Amino acid sequence: MSPAARSHLGAALFLAAASARSVTTQVAARRGLSAWPVLQEPSMEYQDAVRMLNTLQTNASYLEQAKRQRGDPQTQLEAMELYLARSGLQVEDLDRLNIIHVTGTKGKGSTCAFTECILRSYGLKTGFFSSPHLVQVRERIRINGQPISRDLFTKYFWRLYQRLEETKDGSCVSMPPYFRFLTLMAFHVFLQEKVDLAVVEVGIGGAYDCTNIIRKPVVCGVSSLGIDHTSLLGDTVEKIAWQKGGIFKQGVPAFTVLQPEGPLAVLRDRAQQISCPLYLCPPLEALEEGGLPLTLGLEGEHQRSNAALALQLAHCWLQWQNHHDAGELKASRPGLLWQLPLAPVFQPTSHMRLGLRNTEWLGRTQVLRRGPLTWYLDGAHTPSSVQACVRWFRRALQSRERQSSGTEVRVLLFNTTGDRDSAVLLKLLQVRSRLGVGRQAVLKSWVWRCDPGGCQLLSFQLYWGLDVTRCMCCFRQALQGHGESSHRPLLILPCVQTQTDQQNFTVTLDQVLLRCLEHQQHWNYLDEEQASPALWSAPSPELAGPASLLLAPHPPHSSASSLVFSCISHALQWISQGRDPVFQPPSSPKSLLTHPAARSGASILHEAAAVHVLVTGSLHLVGGVLKLLEPALSQ
Repeated sequence: MSPAARSHLGAALFLAAASARSVTTQVAARRGLSAWPVLQEPSMEYQDAVRMLNTLQTNASYLEQAKRQRGDPQTQLEAMELYLARSGLQVEDLDRLNIIHVTGTKGKGSTCAFTECILRSYGLKTGFFSSPHLVQVRERIRINGQPISRDLFTKYFWRLYQRLEETKDGSCVSMPPYFRFLTLMAFHVFLQEKVDLAVVEVGIGGAYDCTNIIRKPVVCGVSSLGIDHTSLLGDTVEKIAWQKGGIFKQGVPAFTVLQPEGPLAVLRDRAQQISCPLYLCPPLEALEEGGLPLTLGLEGEHQRSNAALALQLAHCWLQWQNHHDAGELKASRPGLLWQLPLAPVFQPTSHMRLGLRNTEWLGRTQVLRRGPLTWYLDGAHTPSSVQACVRWFRRALQSRERQSSGTEVRVLLFNTTGDRDSAVLLKLLQVRSRLGVGRQAVLKSWVWRCDPGGCQLLSFQLYWGLDVTRCMCCFRQALQGHGESSHRPLLILPCVQTQTDQQNFTVTLDQVLLRCLEHQQHWNYLDEEQASPALWSAPSPELAGPASLLLAPHPPHSSASSLVFSCISHALQWISQGRDPVFQPPSSPKSLLTHPAARSGASILHEAAAVHVLVTGSLHLVGGVLKLLEPALSQ
């Protein structure tokens, strides 16, 4: 670490001392409720269940030890089967759920959402297990497309928790970790509520994911593959493909979308080794031939690939059930692509069309129109998914109804978490040609946030006319405390987080602060490549069209001025300027406009005829934003 970085880290640790007790209390609470204050609220039983669930999160020190001492991953599945038995179920019981098992790097959640909605449109009672959640943890377990109620979540949580407590002995850990517990709970909910089928999304990977105790799914699916979770799955797409192909089962049909030749060959070999019939999905255009175009409830060209996979999964499931309305086969197009047979081409039924059209999946290519503000939300977090998000955003802007007069401002809120390569994602978002922008006019500022769940950078850039406003916002949860400097970014202190559904104890404060500095270095480097004149300067006479705001250059090895917001709410207040008719916080703190850049930017945002805000890079960020923009999701 450089001397400057050590200085920043030391100062931040010193300033954080006042908050250390609250952070320590949170982490200490992970194995019991004694450290939690009792909240007097109507839904206390649900909140108690969520708090107890949070104690099952693996703390940072254990997580690091597990990475260093990683043993045979097969033992993870054996442990999961033991937890299942202790909960009162055997793996054979899961066969009754008629499961559709889906993995992939990008689009597996959207594929599951399409599949579930298609089959629900047939009048079937559906279960759907997914991750992560955006606002409330019960979103992960759905029946007929809706998150289970708080009462239902509370009932099944305590029933499973007590059963595991009763069956513990000295030879095993009494409780499974967070995700395993929720997976077990989903199986119990679906069996007890007697669903006709369950769509199960893999958590991470496939081969050693805890959902892979499923022995006999009806059908499996693999969505688009890419680089993600490299510390667990490998650093090449081929290694990741090997993990994803681990969900294949002997004699169980599987479908995948078109992949690069290398990973597709890995999937093919994995399937052949265990006699799994693997098919390649034809494009959606092949199913549309001879009929009306299919309308998708999820926007974006990349969703067509997910919809094509979902149609094959639903069609296969219906055929397995001998359903009379599974879709009439068209003239077959026999052929092989990279030695894989093509899936059948059939005529989508009216139920399939209805399901595709009615699919909703919050936080994925989602648009909220609020007066002069339009919010575009997409949880893309890999290089290829961010590129797809940019294409969707560009098309959405091109198809919008343009204002006859006045300035249009475009803002990007961006976050990265985990082991994602933030430098690559930031570069993709800053390359102007990818966003279709011309001469740029920029506001640049940084917002930092640290808490037990992560520490990231918030940075703004503003563009006019055909140019784009970029607001790089990296933080996960609300936070108290503030700070600012005209010379360098500040590290925001961690504090107690009251939103129990979104708490995270899996990283240490040191990791959080170091990640802040890494983001700063990435963005500084990109800034030096695109330095331009004065920060929030007067309009440049050489630029035609709307007025321009230009970024002041900063000396090498120094930091640009900082603008620190204490929480997501304050960032949204600054962007919306009270003009969002739904997001109306009681009052804006005076400190929100103490920085000159904040004051200048606020006046421009306030006077703009239209403000377009893209939120991307992290589902955690998208969830935090949705919690504030859609209060009903928290009720």
